[in-house]
Amino acid sequence: MFKFKTNDTVKITAGKDKNQTGKIIKVYPELDKVVVEGKNTYKKHIKKQGEQAGSIATLSRPLSVASIALVCPNCQKATRVHFDNSKEPKVRVCAKCHQPITITK
Repeated sequence: MFKFKTNDTVKITAGKDKNQTGKIIKVYPELDKVVVEGKNTYKKHIKKQGEQAGSIATLSRPLSVASIALVCPNCQKATRVHFDNSKEPKVRVCAKCHQPITITK
């Protein structure tokens, strides 16, 4: 089970967007990376093709999971995630308030 899921709120702890919060929109567990909405953006210049005009698109790059921390929905603090294996489905638990972290849709 991966510690971060889509729609989790995270705080960025390193890089140009340090100390900002955002929502995860895409998770890459095999690469240990996540895409946070509106963070770690860059501009891509797109050439014109036939009838389409050229443009400049703003895209989001993936962030390493080492540079983000989950914001607990219970205590509203950036925290690490532990797992509670005693229950049948594994449950993510906040390391600061010891409450289970539920998935928000």
